[in-house]
Amino acid sequence: MSAPPPTDDRRSWALTTAGLGALYLFGLGAIVVVALLVAGDSGGRSVDSGSGGEVQTLEIELSEFALEGDLWAPEPGEIELKVTNTGTVQHDLTVEGTDAATQLLDPGATETISLGELAEGEYTIFCSVPGHKDAGMTATLMVGDMDGMDHSEAASGGGHGEDWAQMDSDMLATFAEFPAETEGIGNQLLPYTVAADGTKEFELTAQIADWEVEPGRVVEAWTYNGTVPSPMIKVNVGDNIRVTVHNELPVIQDVHWHGIEVPFAMDGVAPITQEPIEPGGDFVYEFTVDRPYMGMYHPHLHGQMAVPNGMFGVIQVGETPIARGATVNGVEIPADVQPALDIPMVLNDAGVIGFSLDGKSFPATAPIVVNEGDWVAVTYYNEGLQSHPMHLHEFPQLVTAIDGFPLEQPYWADTVMVAPGQRYTVMFQADQKGTWVYHCHILNHVERDTGMFGMVTAVVVQ
Repeated sequence: MSAPPPTDDRRSWALTTAGLGALYLFGLGAIVVVALLVAGDSGGRSVDSGSGGEVQTLEIELSEFALEGDLWAPEPGEIELKVTNTGTVQHDLTVEGTDAATQLLDPGATETISLGELAEGEYTIFCSVPGHKDAGMTATLMVGDMDGMDHSEAASGGGHGEDWAQMDSDMLATFAEFPAETEGIGNQLLPYTVAADGTKEFELTAQIADWEVEPGRVVEAWTYNGTVPSPMIKVNVGDNIRVTVHNELPVIQDVHWHGIEVPFAMDGVAPITQEPIEPGGDFVYEFTVDRPYMGMYHPHLHGQMAVPNGMFGVIQVGETPIARGATVNGVEIPADVQPALDIPMVLNDAGVIGFSLDGKSFPATAPIVVNEGDWVAVTYYNEGLQSHPMHLHEFPQLVTAIDGFPLEQPYWADTVMVAPGQRYTVMFQADQKGTWVYHCHILNHVERDTGMFGMVTAVVVQ
């Protein structure tokens, strides 16, 4: 397997007019309107009198993908939100900077939450389901008669202030920036040394590091060795490997070898299989890999925080499971086929990294540049919290393995659904010149009203 091409090789190309045309075919997508409806006596606001004094109740509705309702409380004081999900999928509502949040609400469900005593000011509210905030489910809750507050716009049902021409301009501008340069590249092969007994020895350091997800957006990522994704571990069947993990995080850690069969003591589930790795401490994992694997590695302890924020990597044992010499739906795969590129593509959708391919958000995602007629192998590794339907324009994907297990009967798919924790290996032949969009087909994972972002890249066939 070849490592991902160096940054310069993968980005040293210019989008042609035809290439831009192909990208424009992707479309503008759904533009979400967030209306801030504030009415007087006829609005959703009500005041209850009780033993605890007056409580202002604001009624808010959640739908795809908007927050609507009464978002102005005239007086500071005790406030509660009556939240109803009028949409067709689950939503919630969170008040930024507080502990106030609803449960995940089914369609039709209602929950009332208390915000306690709120001072005059502006408070951000949003749906915390991954992708929903970016799609427009965010608004400002205004408390009190603050100087400069435009009540008339809110009362008229405005507040989002759409400028359609500006939105068009922003959308097209993101295409022109692709591929954008950012600091750092993940998924690079992790070097190793060979001990006297032939064991391959690797070093991983768990640490917080600055990571540029997209141009100008630098986050504090949780990483191994300072990159997102972490360095790729690649070994051969039969190798004995030893991985020394140094913990420079402020919390206890472990490393789980997802999809890899290892001895119980090496499974990386503290405190069950081992003692936790204390901050400043080390732990040595050692095991022999006796068959091919397409696996991942990540923490189990504090995984809900560490993994979305960047602590995930690829571990591959043996060759990528591609199909050779097969005939699938009348298409003959050459017996000597050799992919020009063999790409691990790690998917994420949460934490500080957010919607991303290999730790980058469009326009910083790396294009796949090949020559006409080349075959390409891609293995999806979903380290996110949602399933992602991965769709490639023009070229059908031949699914050759699931979770590293080669399929006895490979199959063609236009779109491949990859669930959290799953790995899918596909291959395709790039037999038409052009710039072909390659993306997750949940559209709010790739577009927002300020332009393209997130889980989208392109296959450039020269």
